[in-house]
Amino acid sequence: MPETGNTGTAAGEAALPASRKQEAVPGLALGLALLSAGPVVILVLLIVVLSFLSPYFLTGRNLSNILAQTAVISVVAMGQHLVILTRGIDLSVGSNVALASVVGALSFHAGAPAIVVIAVMVGCGAAVGAINGLFYVFGRLPHPFIITLATLSIAKGLALQLADGRAIPGMPGSIDALGREAVWGLPGSVFVVAGVAAVLFVMAKTMVWGRWIYAVGGRPDAAVRMGIPVSWVLVSVYVISGLCAGIGAVILAGRTDAGSPLFGNLLELDTIAAVIIGGASFLGGRGHLGHALIGAIMIGVIRNALNLLNVNVFFQLIVIGVVIVIAVESDVLRNYLEGRVRVMQAGRQS
Repeated sequence: MPETGNTGTAAGEAALPASRKQEAVPGLALGLALLSAGPVVILVLLIVVLSFLSPYFLTGRNLSNILAQTAVISVVAMGQHLVILTRGIDLSVGSNVALASVVGALSFHAGAPAIVVIAVMVGCGAAVGAINGLFYVFGRLPHPFIITLATLSIAKGLALQLADGRAIPGMPGSIDALGREAVWGLPGSVFVVAGVAAVLFVMAKTMVWGRWIYAVGGRPDAAVRMGIPVSWVLVSVYVISGLCAGIGAVILAGRTDAGSPLFGNLLELDTIAAVIIGGASFLGGRGHLGHALIGAIMIGVIRNALNLLNVNVFFQLIVIGVVIVIAVESDVLRNYLEGRVRVMQAGRQS
């Protein structure tokens, strides 16, 4: 079907006068540029509009609350971003956060120091991610949806079993400080988000592994022919997604001074929404880490605004769902425009 559509487009464009071709390509290119900048533009417009709708929105306290509330989504969305770049999906991140927080709380009550508690939570998250990646790749499953859906249920069940269905209060003081205290007027969790983003950005830009991720997501068959270790690239992104979930558990446990099997409810949907709103494609091979963070902040801004405007809390789910649909349709439109630009540029060169 796509090939037929492209052929029809090529025939139509070939019939256009040369002057109209020259006018159309810059116009389409401008449309593509606007779509690429869409997440940033929408976020700025949201902030401007909401600053008029509520006098409390642009206050320092409220902006700090938004950053603190979106810290967990932001960290976990960065791991989800890498998975989606490879045409995958990780549905287990919410349950992974819950399990990691419970294991961390149990280790604290067993007498472990703060550094060990943090290591246990992050390690637990990475272990779940490794299970996802290894079973998906070497179990030859048709899609990661299957194994991550299974680990979503398994991790949630383990968390409920270990915690006896209840929150486990108590966390080391340093973890509580990370989740609650401010540094230079900003929540401490913001610096964790910035640190994770910096590490992943450097890895993606300076290591060949970063180029491999885009190659695997963009053209899997070509990546195999180029000798890229596709299997281990796929495993690595699920491990990192799990590791980010473990870091998210540390932040959330610090904010609440507890581990709970109820943490992370619908977090998988929030992180997928953040990545897609940020402009990544489910078709893989396209997306920017910074845009995933913008998508996470956008979700936080929308929810915060609805709360300030006294909108029914259940309506938030509807709004986020509508935003996801708009983001996906934008991706479809972007793919269409890119195809048109390529065809018209080929016509100009011929």
